Amino acid sequence: MKTQIRIITCLMSALWMISVFSFAQEKTLVGKVTTFDSIPLIGVKVSVKSTGQVTCTDTLGRFLVLCNEEDKVNFEAGGFWGKKVKVGKSTRLLLVNLKLKNGDKNLEQAEKFVNVGYGKTSARELLYAVSSIDKNKVDFSIYTNIYDLIQGQFAGVRVEGNKIVVRGNKTFQGAESDAALLVVDGVIVNEADFAGISPNDVESVDVLKDASSSVYGSRGANGVVLVETKKGR
Repeated sequence: MKTQIRIITCLMSALWMISVFSFAQEKTLVGKVTTFDSIPLIGVKVSVKSTGQVTCTDTLGRFLVLCNEEDKVNFEAGGFWGKKVKVGKSTRLLLVNLKLKNGDKNLEQAEKFVNVGYGKTSARELLYAVSSIDKNKVDFSIYTNIYDLIQGQFAGVRVEGNKIVVRGNKTFQGAESDAALLVVDGVIVNEADFAGISPNDVESVDVLKDASSSVYGSRGANGVVLVETKKGR
């Protein structure tokens, strides 16, 4: 009888320790979901594999969930390609960028998730003002440098030496150049650093103009060229 009691006691202690350990492994994860690098997405479905928790992004594209130290988080929004992200032990912040699917039907679905905070600009105008290419559409390896890759791929975009000019964007008053803003993996870079990018390392290139470039304020007045590298992704 005493042996049975000891066994039961040990089992209860083990279960308690497992419960405490599991609870200790749970952490709070915060993040933001955007498209084309900087446009916040509202109402994106965010689901955690381990806990089964499901939430949606707020009006600024932000979310907060509970997950395990090592976990997987899934992001879904109509009109966009879904994304699954692995969470590491040290991960506390996630910045997720969803790619827009091709086609008018997908565009109509995507409009519902776009946060329009730019005056009278509509979600459709915002998304239409973006041009995009990726490695699945274009063989980037055939180009000798990043500027050759961009030249001729986008309507209204021309390359002048190490400067990219986006037609239709007026130079902001007082600006010294009409060159587009260059952003690589979410970081603004200069022309020298941009020129050093190998086409073989490029995952996708997006060009923002008109309303869509306004998310960068005066810096985006001449348009924005967004490059996502395989390493950055």
